[in-house]
Amino acid sequence: MGPDQRSSPTAINPGSQSALRELNEERILAMLRSHGTLTQAALARSTGLSTATISNIVKSLVATQRVETAPTTSSGRRAMGVSIIDAADVAVGIDFGRSHVRVVLARAGFRLLGEDHTALPVGHRAEESISIAASMLKKLCTNLGVDHAQLLGAGIGIPGPIDHRTMTVIRGAILPQWVGINIESQLQAALNLPVFIDNDANLGALAQVTWGEHQECSNLCFLKIGSGIGAGLVLNGSLYYGSLGITGEIGHSTIFNQGLICRCGNRGCLETVASTGVIIDLLSQSEGTPIGIEAVIERAQSGDSATLRILGDVGASVGHALANVSNLLSPEVIVIGGPLAPLGELLLEPVRRGLFRHAIPIIGENTVVRMAALGDRAEALGASALVLRQGQSRQI
Repeated sequence: MGPDQRSSPTAINPGSQSALRELNEERILAMLRSHGTLTQAALARSTGLSTATISNIVKSLVATQRVETAPTTSSGRRAMGVSIIDAADVAVGIDFGRSHVRVVLARAGFRLLGEDHTALPVGHRAEESISIAASMLKKLCTNLGVDHAQLLGAGIGIPGPIDHRTMTVIRGAILPQWVGINIESQLQAALNLPVFIDNDANLGALAQVTWGEHQECSNLCFLKIGSGIGAGLVLNGSLYYGSLGITGEIGHSTIFNQGLICRCGNRGCLETVASTGVIIDLLSQSEGTPIGIEAVIERAQSGDSATLRILGDVGASVGHALANVSNLLSPEVIVIGGPLAPLGELLLEPVRRGLFRHAIPIIGENTVVRMAALGDRAEALGASALVLRQGQSRQI
């Protein structure tokens, strides 16, 4: 056997230190591909390797420009985040809302490349909205210099329950015009990409454990309060879908048995007392003209008593519903997102009060409730994470 053969990578002894090191490098790179930025401590826990081994391998990967490091926080402490560098893998995230669509492009390692959003008319039809999103994606790729061949696929967020057996939106969704339509085939045709469709609340939850500050959280509940109210659940590190894929419909949990009829057909659902539409309607009654959610936030922050009273009632009802979730699943963290997120403690305080009142004491005392830090892009970021987690090449 000649020298060239001995130095060939394929001739490395499978049991040698070099082979073991390469294997460990691939394990670390695989974790970063599927989970995005991770701290070295998280990599050690996930791979079972020692912190010293992780540190040495990360230094080597940085030197060969396969990963990069940057300061981050973990459980409130300073740490060093590790991200993979892979210029060829770009994921698309598209979030369709009741009156908007947002498109983001993200690279492997969960790095945001760019984003765009536009308003849509309330009651927009699927065909028209998908066409608008496709045009936005094309323009965004052109502006960022991203070739279509670099795109792995598109994650799609829809605000409503989705039957994952047929990938169709079911009755009771915020977008009734989308109900029963085979949106998967329409999206694939319009985008010329593989598509991965999910409920927007699920994608909001996924964003928290990939893009947000809760990357090391294994059990998390993301609650989105908007025109509708839905929850995404991460249990044991994975999104929870149940038997049909229809989970987290907390907005349709009964709060008042004699309450108003909900759009789902039941009575007294959480959405009938705590959605943004209800808040706006209550405050608009005294104005004579409708007000926007921005005005609601401004009034609350300025100390308007009527607004704070309504938000207090809303928070207590939300806390009541979250207590039922907590008693059953005991999540480590509950993150609240949606357009009310800028309220911060003004909403969190009554939510916590409702949670503590109705949860088992030990669960209420050990459940962290926070506002989402990712803003209104959380669902689109979660949609891109859905693609990046697939770990597959582009196929049509």
